[in-house]
Amino acid sequence: MRRADRLFQILQILRRQRAPITAAALAEELETSKRTVYRDIADLLAQRVPIRGEAGTGYVLDRGFDMPPLMLTPDEIEVAVLGAQWVAQRGDVALQRAAQDLIAKIAAAVPERLRPFVFEPATGAPPGVDQAPDLLDLAEVRASIRAGTKIALRYRDETGRESERVVWPVIVGYRESTRVLAAWCELRQEFRHFRTDRVTFARFLDERYAEKPSALRARWRASMSARGRPPGRAGAASTGDR
Repeated sequence: MRRADRLFQILQILRRQRAPITAAALAEELETSKRTVYRDIADLLAQRVPIRGEAGTGYVLDRGFDMPPLMLTPDEIEVAVLGAQWVAQRGDVALQRAAQDLIAKIAAAVPERLRPFVFEPATGAPPGVDQAPDLLDLAEVRASIRAGTKIALRYRDETGRESERVVWPVIVGYRESTRVLAAWCELRQEFRHFRTDRVTFARFLDERYAEKPSALRARWRASMSARGRPPGRAGAASTGDR
């Protein structure tokens, strides 16, 4: 790894860490020696990068420090483009448009030498399969999740039986052919997962639920972990109303 790339990578590692990270941990991730890490940290400090800490205890990057927002490595570009390709084929209409815009913005912002990683990436998302149409405005759902407000639903389960619920939305999960809303259900008094193509009516309420969205999300993650399901696989969860 070139020295300039290594210095940039050190900054990236420090940016994503909440707690101090030791020179040994940095050296392991960078596949270099602790001595090289000490020297690189000294070089960054000489360039007035606000790194706090010292050898043996760990290093922290001051939160006020920022780098140009699109100083991306080739691998980071391919990650962003691959993710955007997947969303462009499987997301709802608003996210599909946003994914296409993101690819265009990355291409416009990165240096000319990196544009082949945008337009001719070495990775690609497979074509999306036919998806069941959403009967729920997912842009409104995302706004409700961010605002911490309730949604009143009429939901049809897999047997065709309908019920009415008031839910506290947590996250929208994506399967290959369907999407799922994870939410706290006031009727069942537990977390449930609702296929968005089975929601026959939705009313977005102004009423906020009693806790912060971050606290609700933490409770949902704990609930998923207790059931032995990784939180990142919300769309694959089968608990609740199918």
